[in-house]
Parts: sequence; structure tokens; C-alpha cells
Amino acid sequence: MKTLHVAAAVILHGDRILATQRGDGPRRGQWEFPGGKQEPGETPEETVVREIREELDAEILVQRKITTLEYDYPEFHLSMDCFLCSLPEPGHLKLREHQSARWLHRNELEDVPWLPADRELIDYLKEHWF
Repeated sequence: MKTLHVAAAVILHGDRILATQRGDGPRRGQWEFPGGKQEPGETPEETVVREIREELDAEILVQRKITTLEYDYPEFHLSMDCFLCSLPEPGHLKLREHQSARWLHRNELEDVPWLPADRELIDYLKEHWF
């Protein structure tokens, strides 16, 4: 099975976390932490910064790595490096690839249908953070 390496941003603003809704592909409409595929020669930190710039037209500050999650989708194995991040300008987001975005309080994390791997990240955050 092919392994896909991605980096995801857990972007905090106050007591809220940014969630984005996929705009295309077979998992369209489901929610995820923003981020994307790691390019050859790129570090996971560089990946998450580039992906947020491309997807949301925003600059983020990577604070630290939270965890790496492994998840088997039917088509591939996902290895997702997850980073705690912040936005210097949280009001400045332009959705370039997503249908929608929401700042969710930890009590609202169950309000959206997460992608399965991102659901595991929510479970991890609840266990280790909240």
C-alpha cells in the first residue's frame, strides 16, 4: 500500500481551533485540519507553512509538533505530522481550496463530520489536551 506523507496544522486562536471543509475530491464536504502533501526535499514544518499559504492565503507560526498519526484509508496509508500553529492575523483567511472554514470551540468539535484520520487527531487532542 502506498504511503502518503502529509502535514496538518492545528491552528489555535484563543480557545478555538480552525477546521476546514474539503471542496473537492472523493471526500468533498468532510472536515479536516488544513495542510497537505509533503513534497520531496521538504520538511514537515515547511510543508505545513507552504500548504497554509496555498490553501488559506495566510502565514502561520509553527509552535511545535503535537504528534504523528498513522491511518489506513482503502486507497493508501496516511502518515500525518500534526503541528500546533497560530495565525498572526487570524481575520485574514482566503479559502482557495475549501468550501468553508469554522473556528470551533472544543465543545463544538463534534459538530462537523471529520475525515477519519482527522477524527483520530480530535480524539488525541481530547485525551492529551482538553
